[in-house]
Amino acid sequence: MKCRHCASELKLPLVDLGSAPPSNSYLTERTLHAPEKWFPLRVLVCEQCWLAQTEDFTQANDLFDADYAYFSGFSTSWLAHSERYVTDMVARFGLGAQSHVLEVAANDGYLLQYVKAKGIPCTGVEPTASTAAAARAKGIPIVEEFFGVALAKTLLAEGKQADLTAANNVLAHVPDINDFVAGFALLLKAQGVATFEFPHLLKLLEETQFDTIYHEHFSYLSLTAVQRIFAANGLAVFDVEELSTHGGSLRVYAQRADTGWHEISARVAQVLNAEKNNGMLKADYYRDFQARTNQIKYELTCFLLDAKRDGKRVAAYGAAAKGNTLLNYAGIRADLIEFVADRNPAKQGKYMPGSRIPIVPEDRLKQEKPDYVLILPWNLMAELEVQLAYIKDWGGKFVTAIPHLEAT
Repeated sequence: MKCRHCASELKLPLVDLGSAPPSNSYLTERTLHAPEKWFPLRVLVCEQCWLAQTEDFTQANDLFDADYAYFSGFSTSWLAHSERYVTDMVARFGLGAQSHVLEVAANDGYLLQYVKAKGIPCTGVEPTASTAAAARAKGIPIVEEFFGVALAKTLLAEGKQADLTAANNVLAHVPDINDFVAGFALLLKAQGVATFEFPHLLKLLEETQFDTIYHEHFSYLSLTAVQRIFAANGLAVFDVEELSTHGGSLRVYAQRADTGWHEISARVAQVLNAEKNNGMLKADYYRDFQARTNQIKYELTCFLLDAKRDGKRVAAYGAAAKGNTLLNYAGIRADLIEFVADRNPAKQGKYMPGSRIPIVPEDRLKQEKPDYVLILPWNLMAELEVQLAYIKDWGGKFVTAIPHLEAT
């Protein structure tokens, strides 16, 4: 396989998670009785541009279909994060009624609803029909297509050049990362700003966040790799922020490389140096990730087997894509975790892909009173400890598996 950015031959392995179905391919009562498609799930690292990437076995159209069930608006902390983002961008870049904001991967309108509320014209790009419909219901104009150079040219011809583009947690999701980035360079006004948020590969490696790896994530990103990809496709990084979201993310600010409108922040060099000093530009840095991943699998499996032996009941919360990676790699099924509770109606009544554990409304926790609740979206633990505080009423405990097993 060749690197999806620089076309160098890929030889450095990061992790092999066996095989799994796509993490957002939730099963229905009908599909529960049909075979599932499983694909190898392996990640390699390019030793030229340092882009970590899954091997190519699936296509975007197979992963992001009309029934795509991830809705951003069900997390209160993510909504608050998005509202802060809009407030900050409006203040920093002087956006107003004459501006145009475009979001790629607009999902259910979780972010653009705050742009619209400020009277700023906006457009969302969202290829999945289910979430696009939810965004339209909020009054947000949606283009239901995948983003790249072709769509950027179409939007440009329609007069939709952007003062600000937002792309949160989507840069990792695109198979042709060069075409995707080049689209932003075309669409920005001379002084325009493109922001991208994505989980930081440095944090993923430091904390063994292997459950962030699934087929929908084609790339795993450092600032080192992103800066090189942007430079090759007409964008220049001028600022970066380190965020706590998704277990540790970066927000990268970019501008058109041909304008250089915005001054380059010292934070860019600081993050690049941190990556270099931690060893991310050396192959040895990546070699022990598989062993640490396996250890987490062993710890969780032993915990669940011990709980079963002791007559304890275990449920999970949050039918998250990362949870599917964890459950399928560990070989967990409904005999060890009875059900997964989730607030999202689009997931309730369905089954987790691979493990086939039923997904139920949150009220089921109060009815069944399990001894342990495994939190699958551990990155939302602070929010969920408050939301699910009632499990302490019957002596229940929260369990997380990453970065290490913990029951509280």
